[in-house]
Amino acid sequence: MSSMLKLSMLRTFIRENASSFVSMLLLVAVPLVVSSTAAVFLYQYQDLLRDLSWPQMLLYFVVISVTMSLALTPTTFVALVSGFYLGWPGFAGVVVSYGIASLIGYTLARLIDHGKMMNFLNRFEKTKYLMQELRDQSWSLIFLTRISPVLPFALMNFVLSLLQVDKVRFFIASMVGMLPRTLFFYWVGTQASDVIKLLQDPGSNKGSQLLMISLIIISIGGLYFVFDQALKKALRKATAKN
Repeated sequence: MSSMLKLSMLRTFIRENASSFVSMLLLVAVPLVVSSTAAVFLYQYQDLLRDLSWPQMLLYFVVISVTMSLALTPTTFVALVSGFYLGWPGFAGVVVSYGIASLIGYTLARLIDHGKMMNFLNRFEKTKYLMQELRDQSWSLIFLTRISPVLPFALMNFVLSLLQVDKVRFFIASMVGMLPRTLFFYWVGTQASDVIKLLQDPGSNKGSQLLMISLIIISIGGLYFVFDQALKKALRKATAKN
């Protein structure tokens, strides 16, 4: 394939999926801005979330489900703040909120993309087989992206939605994959005495740093294995067909 043809295809790919690329860029940039603003707000109104009643706590879970799905609040920020203000009675609600936020993000991504990106990629036989293999291994793929503390939650909602993974599997695997780091950051929140210091430096001790490094290594290593296996199977299928 000539370089001119490759360049033309790349331009077509970007043009046909411009809305998806812009959305993904926003999902990376927005959480950094909003979480800083929210931290300032909590500094000014530190007692706002203290001693919530059960109806107020339910409303809180609804709000964070929406804000996380729209990348307005990072999941780590939510876990820390929730642990600090709600304590362990609110943990289950936060986990379910993650799952609901995943589904909202998944649905919004489908509405924005309308299947355009996958339709474009399916024009190429090897890529089509690769996408099929990744969908077949979607449980592992979702779990490994969720367990990583560095992959943006809302962005992964969008990317996995474009891959058209099964929605029920997406919901369950998202909650299971989020559990290790959610449990850790939630616990950090429950141990803190000051919310501002907590948000400024949530993982300063060696134990927390080792845990984060371990989760990153597991995620990267696991994703490499999944993609490598999917690529090998896709190439075998394409070769067999040809």
